[in-house]
Amino acid sequence: MNNYIKIKNLTKKYEKNKSIKVLNDISFNFETGKTYSIMGPSGSGKSTLLNLLSLIDKPTAGSIEINSNKIKSNNKFENDLIRAKKIGIIYQDKNLLSDFTALENVYLPNLLISNEKHKSRERAKKLIKNIGLLTRINHFPNELSGGENQRIAIARALINNPDIILADEPTGSLDSENAKLIFKILFNLKNKNRIIIFATHNRFFANMADCKITMNNGNMHIANAPN
Repeated sequence: MNNYIKIKNLTKKYEKNKSIKVLNDISFNFETGKTYSIMGPSGSGKSTLLNLLSLIDKPTAGSIEINSNKIKSNNKFENDLIRAKKIGIIYQDKNLLSDFTALENVYLPNLLISNEKHKSRERAKKLIKNIGLLTRINHFPNELSGGENQRIAIARALINNPDIILADEPTGSLDSENAKLIFKILFNLKNKNRIIIFATHNRFFANMADCKITMNNGNMHIANAPN
């Protein structure tokens, strides 16, 4: 295990009519082989932190280091490549492409780093089989249930075998039965070389993580550090 992600003095402000500080000078190290839950009220900074870790957004101040490489916020091409190769993202809204089948939604991100479409398709089929939806590979998102769509979204997040999985309220729009299934799949993805970080309002799921983080007014509080 190692400190694969390091954030130091991370601050995020939004400038509108007045300056709004969403993250307030936070520092933390995320270790491989561990799962992390993030809880906190709406507006506490959970999604902002995940957006920064995913390199979708840029910090106002502070630094992010991934696998000993300091992220350069203004290098969009390099950051897009890091995201494609190392980071799998699962959204609350499945965020699937409506005009593409389940299979296409899963394998398309692999084409960003590989030109071997056949291998991408075969890998996608295997991932979809692992989540129990092989019979649904040719269905479009509007032909799938909410739980099925979210499972496809998980398969898509895994297509490039990421070191980091980020999930922002992955079960927020699901019923309790489907929510339990999604978290069972999510925790089964844990391995010694991977970090899983998820935001949730559900304390039961949060307590399943190795480390529980609470966000409040842009500050980070650690309930229990991983051993």
